[in-house]
Formats: sequence, structure tokens, C-alpha cells
Amino acid sequence: MGKGRPPSRPKPRGAAEAPAPASPALPAAGVPGGSPEERVGVLLANLGTPDGHGYWPMRRYLAEFLSDRRVIDYSPWVWQPLLQLVILSRRPFTSGANYRKIWNHDRGESPLLTITRAQTAKLAALLGDRYGDRVRVDFCMRYGNPSTAGRLAAMAAAGCRRILFLPLYPQYAGATTATACDHLFRALMAMRWQPAVRTVAPYFDDPAYIDALAQSVERAYGGLDQRPDILVATYHGLPRRYVTAGDPYLEQCLATSRLLARRLGWPEEAILPAFQSRFGPEEWLRPYTVDAVADLARRGRRRIAVIAPAFAADCIETLEEIRGEIRESFEHAGGESFTYIPCLNDADAHIAALAGMVGRNLAGWLG
Repeated sequence: MGKGRPPSRPKPRGAAEAPAPASPALPAAGVPGGSPEERVGVLLANLGTPDGHGYWPMRRYLAEFLSDRRVIDYSPWVWQPLLQLVILSRRPFTSGANYRKIWNHDRGESPLLTITRAQTAKLAALLGDRYGDRVRVDFCMRYGNPSTAGRLAAMAAAGCRRILFLPLYPQYAGATTATACDHLFRALMAMRWQPAVRTVAPYFDDPAYIDALAQSVERAYGGLDQRPDILVATYHGLPRRYVTAGDPYLEQCLATSRLLARRLGWPEEAILPAFQSRFGPEEWLRPYTVDAVADLARRGRRRIAVIAPAFAADCIETLEEIRGEIRESFEHAGGESFTYIPCLNDADAHIAALAGMVGRNLAGWLG
């Protein structure tokens, strides 16, 4: 932020998210002023990223994220005063400091943005080989930039009359997959001429995704002098009452761990599912990763590896939380060797898995 520029103001307390501006009617393909050829769009969606690690970019990002009723479902009359007056006065400093540790300073952006852009480019190249220029691939973020509404409008303006929306969350949760789709549908509501849209189902049990995870484990283990005593599969946490209310997230996380063990040829108990990133005082899914790794060390499991199957790209929760707080908890309890296995990111096997899902979901739209 340049000197003398007034800081951007955070969203007013309790304010609802403004809908995207309505797009003008688009000219038909093949007519003067229109797109020369109709295309199909593939829009990847990830969680989001602040525009910077300073106070105001962090505050804007956190205000949007923590005002999402899918994420925090407390009454706005109770939650918004607490959020705006207490949490957002302090948390941007601590979150910003954590982001600063992992920030891609060369590109001036978060690693999540860097990686998602790389994933998009690789997927576009792979689909280009298969479909030519009939497919346009792009990405958006649920919170922050690039926005869902902006990228949706750009795709429509480029002639995409059909769009496949792929939330990069292998396991479904209302606080991840559903809110990404909600945001897409709100953007569609503001459009005069809506493209046809399909959404990709959760892929927690997709064989190619499981195989990509297994390859990442085999690659990491192949570079170690000693095999870890156990593999911890850490997933983003969720309040337990969300699952009690019907969210399938826990079931799908456990299924991913079972299928990964089966693909590796291991017994199920060789992988310990756990949950991280707890927020607030209520009960979340257990075991908590930060406590589980310490317990493993105290019980003599001094060499562990950690993988994060719920994250399609490395981000603040993996690069800072897992390699920082969770690793420290393990080592302070007597752990000796902590191996973090990176997310699938733009690994070829991961991109091939995504391309397979896209291909199946484009059936009937492309020959």
C-alpha cells in the first residue's frame, strides 16, 4: 500500500455480501460483435487468499471469510459485534504474521494463489491437447481475488455458454464445497444471460486421486533413511454438530484414509486420521492433530509422516500450521523425526486426476 493512500474500510458490521453487478446480455456466437465460436469453460475454485499480509488486506479477507454463514453459523446479532469489534481488531495482526512467514515475496502473493495458477495452467495444457481451443480453463477463489463473479463473467464474455465448476475440495463439507457453489449461484443470479452450469461432485474416493496421494507417500518414503512409525492424515477440522446435522465430511475423510491405506497395501491402522485448525470454544471433530501427534510421541512413535489429503494445494494451514505448531507439538513431546508430505499441488498425477474428472463431467458437451 503506497504512502498517503487511505486504508480500505472493512465491510460494515453485519452487512450481507453485495451481489456481483449484473452482466449485460452477451451477443450470440457467430454474429458481428459476438464470440467466433462457443466454448466450454472449466472453472476451478479454491478457498481464497488475502491480497497481502498487512493489516487491512488481512482484515478484508478475514471479514469475508468469517462472515460466511456456512463457516460460522451463529446468529449475526451475536456474532457480528464480536467479529467486528474484537476478533478483527486483533486477528489480522497474528494471521498476517503467519502469512508473512510463507508469503511468495518474489510474486507478491500467497503460495495458494501461486499453486492454483500453476494447476490451472497445467490442466489447461492437458485439456488443450485433448479438446483444442474448445475449452477455456480458469480459476477463482471463494474469498478474496480472483473472485468467482469476475471469472464467471469473463468466461461468459469469452463465449463459454457451458461452464463446469470444480471446487478443489476432495471431501464435501458445507463450509467448503457448498459455500463455493453458493457463491457461484449468487453470481449467476446477477447475470442477464446465464451459461449452463454443472458442478463436479466430491472426489474423496476417486481412484486417480487416491493413486496420486499414494504416489506422493511412496515418493516421500523413498527419500527417507528410516521408515516412519505411522502416517498421520490430517484434515481440516469441522464443528462436530455440523456432522451431527448431516454433513458427510467426517465419513468422507475416513473413507479417503481407508482407501489410501488399501492402495498402499497397508493395514488401516497404519494411517491415523486427525483434524486441525480448530476455531472457537465448541467441540470439533477429534482427534485434534496437534494433540494426536504429541500423544504418538509420548507412546513411543518417535518417527511420523504427515499428509493433508483434504487440501488440493499447500496453503497457510499446511505450510505454517502443520510445519509449525503441529510439528512443534510432536517434537516437544519427544518426537524425533517429522516428515511433512506436500499437498498434491501441480504434480502430474494430480493434474491427470483432475483432467479425468473434467472429462467425465463434460460428457455430452464435447465430442
